[in-house]
Amino acid sequence: MNFPQTPGPIGIFDSGYGGLTILHGIRQLLPQYDYIFLGDNARAPYGPRSFDVVYQFTRQAVVKLFELGCHLVIIGCNTASAKALRSIQQHDLPQLDPKRRVLGVIRPTAEVIGKITRNNHVGIVATEGTIRSHSYDMEIAKLWPNIKVSGQACPFWVPLIEYNEADSPGADYFVKKRLDQLMQKDPLIDTLILGCTHYPILLPKIVKYVSPEVRIVPQGEYVASSLKDYLRRHPEMEARCTKGGHVDYYTTENPQRFKEGARIFISDEVNVNHLDLE
Repeated sequence: MNFPQTPGPIGIFDSGYGGLTILHGIRQLLPQYDYIFLGDNARAPYGPRSFDVVYQFTRQAVVKLFELGCHLVIIGCNTASAKALRSIQQHDLPQLDPKRRVLGVIRPTAEVIGKITRNNHVGIVATEGTIRSHSYDMEIAKLWPNIKVSGQACPFWVPLIEYNEADSPGADYFVKKRLDQLMQKDPLIDTLILGCTHYPILLPKIVKYVSPEVRIVPQGEYVASSLKDYLRRHPEMEARCTKGGHVDYYTTENPQRFKEGARIFISDEVNVNHLDLE
C-alpha cells in the first residue's frame, strides 16, 4: 500500500467513545501536535466480539488512519489493544509500512502499576474481552512478577455510560455488584486499574464503593506520559508528527449521533466526518 509520506497527525482509534478520554489526557500533556480521532461507533462494542473479528476491525481502522496521513497510531481501546495490537505490530506493520508504528494502552499502564501499588495486590475492571485475553496479567507479570492480579468483567458498564445513565441509581447497583465481586476474589487489593477507557465517567460511583485506601488508576495520564517519552526516545517519529494543535474527528456512525455521544466524554464541541471501514 502507498501511504502519504509527508508528516501527519497522530492517530487515535477506539471502538466507540471511550478513547476520547485517552485523547483528552494526551492533549493535556501534548497540545502542540495534530490528532485524528477515529471511532468505529457503528460496530461497537468490541468487548463481546471474537479475537478474529476485533483484529479485522482494528486492522481496517489502522490502515485508514495511515491513509489519512498518520505515521503513529494509538489504539485507545483496551479490547482492541488486548485482541489485535500484537498481531498488527508483528505481522501487519512489516508489510504495510515498517516505518509506521502502532501503540496500545495496556503496556503504559502495566509499566507504572508497580510504582503505585503498596502491597502488590492489583485489581482490574474491564470488558469481558479484555479480561478473557489476560493481557493485563501477562504484561504486568513481565514487568512486576511479584504482583497478584485479579480481574473482573463489567459487561453493563459501557452501555450505562453511552446511554447517559452513569449518574442514575441503576448504575449504582451494577457498579457496586462488580466491585464487590472483584474484592471477594482478593480482599487485599489496594490498587484498581480502570481497564476500559469509558470507565473514568463512572469514577464518582467507583470511589463510592471501594475503600478509601484503594488507589484508582485511570489510563489517560499514563498513556499521555508514555507517548511523550516515546516521542522523546524516537526523534525520527516525532519529526513525522505535525504540530498545529488541531484535531479531526471521524466516525463510522452518523456524525450527529457521534456528536451527541461525545458530549458525555468531552466538553469541546466537535466537528466530525463520516467514513466507512469495510
